[in-house]
Amino acid sequence: MPFQKEFEFPSDEELTANDVNISSVYLKAGAIHYAKYCEKENDEFMLCKRELKDPRKCLKEGKKVTNCAMKFFCEVKKHCLDEFNQYADCLYKSSATMSYRYCKKTQGIFDDCMLNKMGLQRPPFGWASEIHIHDTDRPKPEKKIHYFPNTPDKLPESDFEIQEPRFGRTF
Repeated sequence: MPFQKEFEFPSDEELTANDVNISSVYLKAGAIHYAKYCEKENDEFMLCKRELKDPRKCLKEGKKVTNCAMKFFCEVKKHCLDEFNQYADCLYKSSATMSYRYCKKTQGIFDDCMLNKMGLQRPPFGWASEIHIHDTDRPKPEKKIHYFPNTPDKLPESDFEIQEPRFGRTF
């Protein structure tokens, strides 16, 4: 990937963050509750990434997302570890695609634990695809006006006459 001369790479301290070191089956098992728990941090990161179009400027928001994920999975481990492990084990062993449809009983047990011990109710079906309004403290990015140095101030006058096509319009 080519870089311009004035491109500044982030320092190692800026790039260093704790990883959420769990396997994909556990991420999938906790995904919907994680999305609800860390909604504000995820929305803030996605807004930054979308508006600024420069991932270097969103490293702070990315670290907040990672910290929120770590906090969420630590809370799940503290309050609902057995139910979470049963649900993840069911997802892992029931099908090659880790389909939710074979694990509704263990999902219900895990959801009850999340509601009773952490106060997180499972969002209704389709919640993630609904429109959510996100309030933020971040200022709007400035509109960048593109400058093209070789454009003429005005197009030259021409006495060129536009002729009608001989056989009519073709569309």
